[in-house]
Amino acid sequence: MFNMNLESTQKEDSILCQGSCHCGRVKIAVKVPVVATISKCNCSICAKSGHMHLIVAKEDFEILQGRDGMTEYRFNTGTARHLFCSHCGVKPFYVPRSHPDYYSVNIQCLTLDERIRLSVKDFDGLYWEKNIEELLGEQ
Repeated sequence: MFNMNLESTQKEDSILCQGSCHCGRVKIAVKVPVVATISKCNCSICAKSGHMHLIVAKEDFEILQGRDGMTEYRFNTGTARHLFCSHCGVKPFYVPRSHPDYYSVNIQCLTLDERIRLSVKDFDGLYWEKNIEELLGEQ
């Protein structure tokens, strides 16, 4: 996907960061915008798992290790692909229903560069159908 040399893959507007599940079996690399807004969702799964969403393009994301140790969970419409470590149960990323051609990276699973500035926006995912246009309008 992209060169994993952390020093040489920085663009002016994004920085390559690495992350993992709790046990470290699943490792990822993500190009994170220097200034980004992440979403805090209150839907049934996000509220229970604490997932804080950074939506990234597929070309800005790579699984470094552990793909074969992941388990998939789908519910409701079956569109979202919730992927988590089958050993520790942490979900560092998934394919969201709102953006099925992207990844939602759990910002809490990344080691962020000190230059990255994040703001958090609440999303009322408990009433997903009513509020999704608001979320999609921000992209």
